[in-house]
Amino acid sequence: MKHHTKESLIAFESRVKELWEAGELPYLIHLCGGNEDQLIEIFSQIEAGDWVFSTHRNHYHALLSGMNPDRLEHLIRTGNSMFVFGSPDDERSRMPVNFLTSSILAGTCCIAAGVAHRIKNEWRQDSSSRMPRVWCFVGDGAEDEGHFYEAVRFVDGRNLPCTFILEDNDRSVDTNRADRRGDSRMIWPECVRKYHYKPVYPHAGSGCKFHIQFKTPAKS
Repeated sequence: MKHHTKESLIAFESRVKELWEAGELPYLIHLCGGNEDQLIEIFSQIEAGDWVFSTHRNHYHALLSGMNPDRLEHLIRTGNSMFVFGSPDDERSRMPVNFLTSSILAGTCCIAAGVAHRIKNEWRQDSSSRMPRVWCFVGDGAEDEGHFYEAVRFVDGRNLPCTFILEDNDRSVDTNRADRRGDSRMIWPECVRKYHYKPVYPHAGSGCKFHIQFKTPAKS
């Protein structure tokens, strides 16, 4: 995967924050921040040919998957922050992995499981190359959804090449785990990896305390 440092990730998202606060992005923006170290470690295990499924908060995932920062900024500037896609066959992105997102809560879980199922079914056991792997990133809000549970059971029961990464920032919109679940805790199988982090930004926007006068996008 394309090399990024913690500093380069933060610098990119800080620029997006500045554009939003300057009124240049009259769209809903979900900023990343606070989980740079965890993601750099996870993406060191993701290889060319893998599949990465992301969420509405995908800027870090896209960059670490190999997306050109200029292309990602273009997508953000045109209102497509939550709709970022790329593949090795896409001349515009030239990403080494297949990268897909969904702004629907837990919307990619079953798709990721289906892709992993097809990969395993079509993989030649005598192949000398590595079997591609599917990586599905979701937040702790998606952990409450039946779509997530069903996909995890499907992957675990069939030993599919899919890993779900639960990024727990203790919020579903602005509601924390305790308010949503009380003391309930789930023990997930090995295909689920979970990490906790404290987010830098609120659910959407930059968290600024002043009024923003958004500029009307130029017609293309």
